[in-house]
Amino acid sequence: MSEATPTVRVDIDEGLATITIDRPDKLNALNSDTITQLGHAVARVAADEAVRGVIVTGAGTKAFVAGADIGELSTQNQITGKARAMRGQAVFRRLERCGKPIVAAVNGFALGGGCELAMACHLRVASEHAKFGQPEVKLGIGPGYGGTVRLARLIGKGRALDLLLTARMVGAEEALQMGLVNRVVPADKLMDESEQLLRGILANGPLAVRLCIEAVDAGLEMSLDEALLLEANHFGLLSSTDDMREGMAAFLEKRPASFRGR
Repeated sequence: MSEATPTVRVDIDEGLATITIDRPDKLNALNSDTITQLGHAVARVAADEAVRGVIVTGAGTKAFVAGADIGELSTQNQITGKARAMRGQAVFRRLERCGKPIVAAVNGFALGGGCELAMACHLRVASEHAKFGQPEVKLGIGPGYGGTVRLARLIGKGRALDLLLTARMVGAEEALQMGLVNRVVPADKLMDESEQLLRGILANGPLAVRLCIEAVDAGLEMSLDEALLLEANHFGLLSSTDDMREGMAAFLEKRPASFRGR
């Protein structure tokens, strides 16, 4: 795939950015070019102050992202394989930590790198036809873009090892039951429901939303006492903002709040 060929689209509408992986003929597989372009897209939405939230999805009806590009993976060695993993991990981590709520709208297969991309988003809305899995062991490799890390954090060690070691796919309803996705919706409602979810989040205080994401992300790596202190610090910091005063006043006056992010 030529570097000049766009494989990631960014569309922005009223504060909401949609990042679409656009290789439907390859089931939106993540080749090296696409990872590069995804990194550019993440940097763009992170830097754009007009963008308050992001939906990530895949083009077409068959796949969100059906994994990495096996043709590329088949030629890698110890050095290039590690570099590929670390590069993809960095892009996904920048997405996860961009400070804006990210919703994955999973419209079909989310396998391997696709499941890992969905897990790097803060929330996951799945079409009723979506399928999830980490099938890497079938190819004699393991996940490289965070699958062993985020999967266990989302659904627990036992369930994560089930999916990682058997390489089995799970449907949307089972993914919902195990906590891998947040909502399952009809396929023709996927984007509408994802946007509705995200716009509901965006109606809340943007500083509070940002610090909730930060506290959960950082707190997972801290002791209980350290995480509680971080939460208390955030609570105090938010108490000094205009948004807090507006939110409290709106509640007491029984009117919608008008947050300004300061």
